[in-house]
Parts: sequence; C-alpha cells; structure tokens
Amino acid sequence: MASKVVVFGTGSFAQLVHFYLSHDSDHEVAAFTVNETHMAQRELLGLPVLPFETVEKEFPPESFQMYVAVGYKKVNRVRASIYAQAKEKGYGLISYVSSKCTHWGDTKIGDNCFIFEDNTIQPYVTIGNDVVIWSGNHIGHHSVIHDHCFITSHVVVSGHVEVGPYSFLGVNATIRDSIKIGEACVLGAGALIMKPTKDGEVYAARRTERSPLKSRQARL
Repeated sequence: MASKVVVFGTGSFAQLVHFYLSHDSDHEVAAFTVNETHMAQRELLGLPVLPFETVEKEFPPESFQMYVAVGYKKVNRVRASIYAQAKEKGYGLISYVSSKCTHWGDTKIGDNCFIFEDNTIQPYVTIGNDVVIWSGNHIGHHSVIHDHCFITSHVVVSGHVEVGPYSFLGVNATIRDSIKIGEACVLGAGALIMKPTKDGEVYAARRTERSPLKSRQARL
C-alpha cells in the first residue's frame, strides 16, 4: 500500500532509499529525520530534516510511515534500536522490494526490510524484520534470514540455511546448504562457511598478498 514516508537517516543509505522509493515504488518520501545531536542540516534533497525526538509532532504516525535507513554499525544493533524506538512512537515501518528482484511472490518478508535489485530469492524463503539485502545476492530455497541482518552483495545463501539475527554477511561470502549461522555473526568478504557457527563468531577469508614486483620480473 502506498504511503507517505519519513526516512530515518541522512547518509548515503538514506539518499538511496529516497531514490529507490521515488523511482520504483508508490511510496512518497516526505521528510528525513535523525537524532537531534546528529543534525548537520535542515534540508536534504529538497525535503526537511527533523529531529527524531519530536518528528511525530509534524509528521504524526497516524498519517506517515517510516523507514530506518541505518547500516550495520555495532553488528546491526544501532539500526535495531532505532527500529524499536520508531515502533514505540507508533510508526508503521515500510518494506521495499525492488521490481528488478527475482522472486516467486511467496517470500515472507517482515517490516523495515530493503531488498535491492538483481537479487534472486527462491521459493519458501522467510525474511524477518529489519533486514537489508543489497544488490546481486542468491537466497536459496527454504532459507530463513532472521531479524536485523545485513547482507551485502554477491552473497550465496544456499538452500535450507538459517541466518541468525543481527548477523552481517560480507561481499562474496558463501554459505553451504543446510547450515545454521548463529546470532550476531560476522562473515567477512569472501568467507566460505561449510559448518554451523556459534553466536558472535567472526570469519575472515585469507587476504590476497601483494606479489613483490622484483620477484615477478625475475620470473619473466
């Protein structure tokens, strides 16, 4: 259902939310809001920026909904906290799925989710509340992405995978089928997960080492 939306945030993510909602949805962004201590401007993209502490006075939850455009700071805890505060104020939180996302229409999606273009979501997938899925990922069949997760780009989530709440999946991470990822796990760029993980674990792939130029020249 189309609605007028207040976007929490003024950074790059919030500006992208404005772009996608304006070009690829029936929603209309009416204003931006941030915590008063972080207000560096009164206007953004031609729209007012208001303090979150009093935003409901000018944009009441009876007439406006909200989207919390905050990244993965503190393993998604910051976004989750603002999400909860917005609900306490009475705001409904919209979700957006790009028209360029491939899915079968049966995906269960919670509120305050943002799913970018070029994602492939197979049948029988469940996505919780407050989940960000950036562009170009594969979400395999019968998988569950729990609340407050952030999936970056070109991640492969195989079938029957369960991703615990607050987890972060870095670029090009791959999860084998039927794996359970614990709560608040961080899978770094290029991580390959072949076994279940425990809560709060961090996985980092080995970085490519620079090859000394002299050694390379000696081989030529």
